[in-house]
Amino acid sequence: MNTKVKHWLEDETIDIFLGYKIVDGHPLPHCFTKERIEELEDLIVGQARYSLEKIATHITTVNPDIKIGMLARDCNQRALNVLFIWNQLNPENIETININCCPSNLKEHGDCSYLEPETAGVYKKQVGVDNNLQPEDVEKHDQPQRLTRWMYEFQKCIKCYGCRNICPVCFCTECSLEHKELVDPGTLPPEIPIFHLVRAVHMAGRCIDCGLCEDACPVDIPLRLLYRKVNEIVVNVFDYQTGASAQQSPFNILGDTVTLEPKPLESVETQN
Repeated sequence: MNTKVKHWLEDETIDIFLGYKIVDGHPLPHCFTKERIEELEDLIVGQARYSLEKIATHITTVNPDIKIGMLARDCNQRALNVLFIWNQLNPENIETININCCPSNLKEHGDCSYLEPETAGVYKKQVGVDNNLQPEDVEKHDQPQRLTRWMYEFQKCIKCYGCRNICPVCFCTECSLEHKELVDPGTLPPEIPIFHLVRAVHMAGRCIDCGLCEDACPVDIPLRLLYRKVNEIVVNVFDYQTGASAQQSPFNILGDTVTLEPKPLESVETQN
């Protein structure tokens, strides 16, 4: 791997390479360059997980023509596919070295071993949403109970923006989560469930299920499960597999005109 990166830098296939090196005992993202090529001796793979592709989008905002190489796990490649489709990165300026860290290989869902969440505590299982559950497991509860459980999760939010900041496919110039008419900037916690429902809508057709948002969440909101649900809707309605290909554009997935018939809502008991 180091030899290939060195060759890319020396023959100017790339201008920089995004990888990892140990800094004060921790594997952190690092930008390797031709000018300091001796640093390639410190290039590691390890189990570090950061949004290298998000770092790439920030760099290209300043220098659109820069050629970037980077390490890419399956989740990184899914994110790159989304960023290519949305014209946030130019595929002709990106070179990747693929790392096999999970058995997904761009299948419908990469059940990466390092993404397996810890078993939720007894209290959370009783009143909230267990991170281990699948969307269909949550839907076994009746509608009022689902609402109560999700509201329990959302009210824990401290509006740190960690989920947005770490997300590799969050690239809006103006973020709706900072729009004062949607999310009151002076309210902590944010008015629930607006903050997370706004973000969930934006994740539909974008989320590549890397799990970084859930890793970053300091209060253990099951964000990965929430976004898997909205992506499930995108798959069922549009047959669109987010991140599976850089050729399947979200703008022409319908082809011919499609008429969607609303499904009946579950009956909910209401009190007058």
